Amino acid sequence: MIISRTPFRMSYVGGGTDISAFYKEEMGAVLSTSIDKYMYISVHNKFDSGIRIAYSKTEEVSSVHEIDHPLVRETLKLLNIHGGLEITSTADIPGKGTGLGSSSTYTVGLITALNAHSGVSIPTSNLAEMACEIEISKCQEPIGKQDQYAAAFGGLNLFEFAPDDQVHVSPILCSNAFKNTMNESTLAFYTGTDRSASKILAEQTRISTNVDKRRILRRMAALAYEFKAAIETNNLVEMGELLKENWHLKKSLTANISNSTIDDIYHTAIDAGALGGKLLGAGAGGFMMFLASKSRHQEIKKQLSNLKQVDFNIESTGSKIIYYGQ
Repeated sequence: MIISRTPFRMSYVGGGTDISAFYKEEMGAVLSTSIDKYMYISVHNKFDSGIRIAYSKTEEVSSVHEIDHPLVRETLKLLNIHGGLEITSTADIPGKGTGLGSSSTYTVGLITALNAHSGVSIPTSNLAEMACEIEISKCQEPIGKQDQYAAAFGGLNLFEFAPDDQVHVSPILCSNAFKNTMNESTLAFYTGTDRSASKILAEQTRISTNVDKRRILRRMAALAYEFKAAIETNNLVEMGELLKENWHLKKSLTANISNSTIDDIYHTAIDAGALGGKLLGAGAGGFMMFLASKSRHQEIKKQLSNLKQVDFNIESTGSKIIYYGQ
């Protein structure tokens, strides 16, 4: 049996500029971190030549082409694996619609586990690109590239997306002391609503050629560099202001990114002392994240006591094999 562990991600600023409709014309940039919440994928030899897949439902099929789960089907086809496997997945948080890059985390973890099962090792950048190929090219998902790279590499990074399809990964220079400050200052709340990112991202792709919307996305990409500078100078207050700007810019892209419930949550946290915050992921639901000094946490939690609060901490390992049994 092989078990892979792959982190979810929390994006701070720049999300949306990793979509090809934008970065094919000018450089996109996203600053994000992987977090200590994980997807676990196990791969085990099956007694016969069939395939068994267990996720939110269970599939038992005799060939790859019969598989309903598109990510599993296309990954097995790309890796030229025909059968004789059992594949299962579990996660620390809900696996869909939470704004933490779950589908890409699953894809990266699946590739990691299947490669290990086949005795294959590939560079981390190739792992991320393979996941992009599966999700974007094979499954035709209208998504960007940030999630696959965040899951594969792990850590706190600036990702730059170039018009030639190259992705540049720059780890953020940050002291352990300030990473602890960032961890201690982060509050995340589950809005109680899952949503499909595909429709929202498809709309964002469609409008990204609009001159005014492109100007907004250009500013969001610039925020990634300013956020990097704020981290490297230990400026938590500036990070909060940049989060605020990013959220207001993102909301102005399309009407379906936020709603009255999300707006109420945001304003409640800001009024209670949060330095800044945003909805994680494409929009419309999932987790909301805020930065706030520890002295304001109790009041923010009190005001948002109807929501489930989850601790997110920066992690640095990326996708890896945690169990390799004969």
